Amino acid sequence: MGDLEYEPMTHAEKIQWMLDERGWGAVPVRPADSQAPMGAGYTHTFGLEGSFGRPEIVVCGLQPAQARGLLDLIVAQYQAGIDLPTDSPFVGLLDNDLPAVLLTLDPSEQAHLVPTIVEVSGDRPWRLQQFVWPDPSGALPWDEACPEALRRAQPVLTTAAPPVA
Repeated sequence: MGDLEYEPMTHAEKIQWMLDERGWGAVPVRPADSQAPMGAGYTHTFGLEGSFGRPEIVVCGLQPAQARGLLDLIVAQYQAGIDLPTDSPFVGLLDNDLPAVLLTLDPSEQAHLVPTIVEVSGDRPWRLQQFVWPDPSGALPWDEACPEALRRAQPVLTTAAPPVA
């Protein structure tokens, strides 16, 4: 049996493949990749706006596979016709009734963090949200009880006042 040949895809080919297969995709950004906010890694979607009419999402402080799992969960809600609340904590998405928040971000302020969205969207407008997840006790980064390590791992990318429950 002969050796299998492998030709790696270019970044643009991977992006197009994800759009063709699912209508959206996710790109991880390592902390060392220059634009990572405050040293935290993050993952962001592309294609949600064009395929589903939903804002793109960025998740900070999780490993790419963990972030992708959360993003898959969110997209499944959208595909089922469920609107998730924005800019205020909600329960029901995460296990154990832990709260989560989708914060509205200003794309013009955060575009440098999400170049793949800019590339995929071209001249079409797009929106951006940050999915904020809690610590195991349910504390969010702006809560007094939130551990400092979570605050560093998950910087809040908006200057708006933190939401209240």
